Amino acid sequence: MSTTHHRDYKRIATEEGWITKELMDRYLALLERGDHGDPGFQNLWGFFGTSQSPRARGLFERIQDMDARRLADMDATGIDMQLLMLTSPGVQVFESADACALASSSNDQLAETIARHPHRFSGLAAFAPQAPEAAAVEIERSVNRLGLKGALVNSHTQGRYMDDEFFWPIFEVCEALDVPLYIHPNTPSPQMVEPFLSRCLDAAIFGFQAETGLHVLRLIVSGVFDRFPKLKIVLGHCGEGLPFWLYRIDFMHAGIVRSGRSEGAKPLKRKPSDYLRENFFYTTSGMAWEPAITFVQQQMGYDRVMYAMDYPYQFEADEVKAMDALPLSPEQKKMFFQTNAERIFRL
Repeated sequence: MSTTHHRDYKRIATEEGWITKELMDRYLALLERGDHGDPGFQNLWGFFGTSQSPRARGLFERIQDMDARRLADMDATGIDMQLLMLTSPGVQVFESADACALASSSNDQLAETIARHPHRFSGLAAFAPQAPEAAAVEIERSVNRLGLKGALVNSHTQGRYMDDEFFWPIFEVCEALDVPLYIHPNTPSPQMVEPFLSRCLDAAIFGFQAETGLHVLRLIVSGVFDRFPKLKIVLGHCGEGLPFWLYRIDFMHAGIVRSGRSEGAKPLKRKPSDYLRENFFYTTSGMAWEPAITFVQQQMGYDRVMYAMDYPYQFEADEVKAMDALPLSPEQKKMFFQTNAERIFRL
């Protein structure tokens, strides 16, 4: 059912989670065994996967439903299209061979879902960073053969970050295909999670943005964007806090480089903030707050900020109404809800 008759723009939601039953069953088996070594995963999916609370049960059911219930939720809140991405941690918690097989299976199932509802869904390809050469092949297959619109990584992979050149075949293929890579949060890695976990700060309240912001800064200061200058990265949650720190990041990075005290912070061709303004795009998932959105639009560009709901984790009808009320011109509002997403993801 179309919901655009009363508007001159579509609402495209650009960070919407899903999972296959196959993968959910594998998560539950990992939780039961308890030998995966990832306390953040245990806490996150130990709640959403096994808790009997209404919130957990509702999410558990919604995130696996790719037909009637999801479409009804979209219609009820006026969402015309969802850009689907395999929920965190995706396949990244498994060993390489299993992760590769699960990524391919998930992408096939995603393509089938999109084929059933081509005007309501589009999606990004999952891949196994554990096997970067195979990941590059899977991204290319998913884009060129399945019609997916880019790739998704759920931040760190078992504590490893993509500033390590081991992972750079993934950046190479995304740049070559000219498709965006969405860096979605993961819970903090095992080596950093404890101070978050002990106060229930490990997930969306702070752990997600702290961990993903760290990942992005590692990419920037390692020179990834000097090596791949046309690489396009998408961040959710209004940029995981980074747009609010531009001045301090630039100032402190310059001081570190001048001091020569760290080989890890290399001289760059541009300021860190330049990469964040020129190689990155931003969605508003989970951040339905006008002051933050307006700031990011003003600082990063109205053509770089897209609407997202963060379904089903943050499924709030009132937030959609709040986004409709943003202080934007008609042209800017259409960019925000529709045309930026269409351009960046080639919808």
